[in-house]
Amino acid sequence: MAGRTCRLGLCVTVALWIVGGASADDWPTYARDYARSAATAEPLELPLTEVWAYHAPTPPTQAWPGPAKWDGWSKTFGLKDRMMFDKALDVAVVGDSVYFGSSVDDKVYCLDATTGDERWSVFTEGPVRLAPSVYDGKVYVGSDDGYVYCLDTDDGSEVWKHRPGPSDRRVPGNGRVISLWPIRTGVVVIDDIAYCCAGVFPSETVYLCAMNAATGEELWKNPLEDLAAQGYMLASASRLYVTTGREKPVVCSIADGERLFQVGGGGGGTYALLTGDTLLYGPGKTGQMGVFGDGGADQIASFDGNHMIVTPALSYLHTDTGLQALDRSRYLDLAEARKAKNAQKSTAQEALKALAEDAPAAERRELRTQIAALADEVDALADDMRACYKWQVECDYPLSLLATGSAVIAGGEGAVAAYAAASGDELWVGKVDGLAYGLAAANGRVYVSTDTGAIHCFADARMARR
Repeated sequence: MAGRTCRLGLCVTVALWIVGGASADDWPTYARDYARSAATAEPLELPLTEVWAYHAPTPPTQAWPGPAKWDGWSKTFGLKDRMMFDKALDVAVVGDSVYFGSSVDDKVYCLDATTGDERWSVFTEGPVRLAPSVYDGKVYVGSDDGYVYCLDTDDGSEVWKHRPGPSDRRVPGNGRVISLWPIRTGVVVIDDIAYCCAGVFPSETVYLCAMNAATGEELWKNPLEDLAAQGYMLASASRLYVTTGREKPVVCSIADGERLFQVGGGGGGTYALLTGDTLLYGPGKTGQMGVFGDGGADQIASFDGNHMIVTPALSYLHTDTGLQALDRSRYLDLAEARKAKNAQKSTAQEALKALAEDAPAAERRELRTQIAALADEVDALADDMRACYKWQVECDYPLSLLATGSAVIAGGEGAVAAYAAASGDELWVGKVDGLAYGLAAANGRVYVSTDTGAIHCFADARMARR
């Protein structure tokens, strides 16, 4: 941990913007909801068994290459990849259907969740780099061709498509011919309104757009002239959070798209999650998550790690080498108490500084004794806060993370592993083809997407017995 970690306990409530028409056990968008929580209350009955696998003809084509080997200006080595949104074919799952977009063949797919058989597929005119959102019997997806597509879940027939950019101009970009205003934020659909950003070239202006989810009619569109929009957009009750690739997220009003502020601190990245209006994002240059609370732009805490998941019981922190579980509720109580004691100590220190030179020595001794006692109490509270980490285990699977009601699942090189949510005990390991960058869990199944273009479906013991 680093920074003002006493405020990390603000990460208390996950705002689960479950997509309309989806059941509690579905996974209707990337990371399940628009807080991008990657958490579901559905328990898994382990072990899991692989029941099918989809293999794209070639690996997904990333828009951008990986990180530089080092940052010569700051002399920083081992840079983290901050552009993580299109390494694998991330899925959305509703009922017995699995939906995903492909940068391999520029298509949107629907597979049978039980067998992996293709139900339908639809071409766009450019790479589809982010997972769809499924809402009210419709599939919403953006493409590098500059269009938002609304498709019928049953057969993939086009309901509408809309181009938020000002023209249909195409240019060579990222090794392909793409729109000057590609859709690389995914599509967020809340209360019958669909939101997205179009554009990755600030010189050509980036547009934040709201559309009628039923018709595609544009409701409003706001220019964002100094940033690219890349990575999954997030949403709270009142705000949209736009990740900007290697830069810092921008926060806008969900009502009219008005830009409110760009968060500070951090080193950029497309990994982000919300708990209410508290934002965490990263991984920066070296694998560090910044915490921005109270709906403000200032960083209030940071921690070393790749991912974080917040559930009602525990928060899970994921690093290159380990996995940790934190009792948030007690941590928050102790953090508030520590904050109060630090305030009292500061008051006493200021009082000591303010004493006149001829003040009685006894008065000085009393204040120093008070300051020392408060410092001891602050240290004791810090020890208690460290004890809020319920378990810490080594973890060889640092690439992705999700939480279910019974287990935490981590993805790594050639494998995924399940850990008991209550104890951290390793319960199961499953082999996959490639680097497991994408995870989803729905209706007794776990889906693992890798950088080779594979999607592996594992069923829990209940599903395997059917």
